[in-house]
Amino acid sequence: MANRSPRLVARLKRKKRIRKNIFGNQERPRLSVFRTAKHIYAQIIDDTKGMTLVAASTLDKEYKDAPVEGRKQDVAKAVGNLIGKRAMDKGIKKVVFDLGKTTTADGRYRSDR
Repeated sequence: MANRSPRLVARLKRKKRIRKNIFGNQERPRLSVFRTAKHIYAQIIDDTKGMTLVAASTLDKEYKDAPVEGRKQDVAKAVGNLIGKRAMDKGIKKVVFDLGKTTTADGRYRSDR
């Protein structure tokens, strides 16, 4: 970690501290959300098996066929609907929400639930 920036080191510490308390299992897998300036990614993970059950993002073909124009919140809502539909198809009804960092769940993360 000698050549890592202090900001990155702090972010990795935060992530480790949060993941200690958030754990997804088969009955209630973990919904991990990650966003960049251009894209938003969401995946549902079963931590006991260590595998991704469902994933969706703005890079998916299904999203690109009918892209959403407008605010970034509208785009996040479309990705949320996409992963929700895929989760329901797999029989997943409840998840543990993992934001991945210590920010409030508003804006693009919340996206009108």
